[in-house]
Parts: sequence; C-alpha cells; structure tokens
Amino acid sequence: MVNNSKNIKVLLIIDMQKGSFTPSTPRFDTLGVVKRINELSALFRKAELPVIFIQHDGTGSGEFEKNTAAWEILDTLNVEPTDILIDKYANDVFYNSALQSKLTKLKASELVITGCATDFCVESTIQSALTKDYTITVVSDGHTTGERPHLKAEKVIKHYNWVWENMIPTKGKITVRPHATIKNEFTAG
Repeated sequence: MVNNSKNIKVLLIIDMQKGSFTPSTPRFDTLGVVKRINELSALFRKAELPVIFIQHDGTGSGEFEKNTAAWEILDTLNVEPTDILIDKYANDVFYNSALQSKLTKLKASELVITGCATDFCVESTIQSALTKDYTITVVSDGHTTGERPHLKAEKVIKHYNWVWENMIPTKGKITVRPHATIKNEFTAG
C-alpha cells in the first residue's frame, strides 16, 4: 500500500522517552506497546507515510532536558532517518511546537496516535487535534501510562479508550482501534 492519495495519514509517537520509562515509573505493557509501535511504524514507512516521533523538551525545568539520556527515545523503538523528530513543550504536542506547520506541509488529514502517557500527553494531544478538525485513530493498545493514586494503569487506559470512543468530534472523526485491526488494513490494502 503506497500512498497515492491527497489526504495523508501520519503516525504520531508521543513521548516514548527514556525518562518516562524508569524503574521508578513503570508503565503498563511497555514491551507490548513498543512492539506494536514498531510494527505500525514499519507499515507506515513501507507505505511511504510519515512517522513522527514527539519528544518532550523540558530544557530549563530539570526534567527531559534536551540531549540528555531522559530526553532520548527508547532504544527498543526503531527510528529511521526518514522519520521526523519534533520537540514539544507542554502536554499538548501542538502547543508552541513545529507539529502543526509540519502537518500542514505534509497535507496531513489523519493522525494515528500512540505513545505515553495516556492520561497526560496522549489525551491532551487528542483533544487538541479534535479542535483542529483532524480525523484521529487512537491505537487502543498502542499507548501506555503508569499506576495512579486511585486507578491501576490498565484501568486508566481502558477508561480513556472509552472516553475517546464516545467523543463528539468537530469536522473530523475519532475512532479507537487495536493495532491488529490497523495492521490488517495495511496488509489487506
């Protein structure tokens, strides 16, 4: 499935950085999420569709300082020279970053969203993308988070998948689908 359409689908991989995956901040199903993101990114590349890695840049905050180990993308994620790397500065990836201008240049209309953390940066980005009229596909088993004071990580993930499935979009639409369904669309196409 090589991209020949005017409406470009983009894979966003949010904050899959070493500083978010430490022994003191374990994440739910990290190995599975990384495996699914690697599979999807390979399919996007094969179809000549953009893969964008988002990295939180906390320069000056003492956390996720640019060019430190915490800022780096997980070693287990496959990053290729053709991938796009964009820094972000708040939970919402669109806030003061180069993402919107890059998506405009790419003529992107659909975002496939993965990453960490479900209830922070992934959620904020989805809300923001909806107000920008993107068609959004959330990979239901392609995002992760940690344990929270009142909810286990797996429950947080299930809750947000339910929230996103029931959101009322603007001009775009939002769907929540497992990685296997998205993968089958690529291989069937």
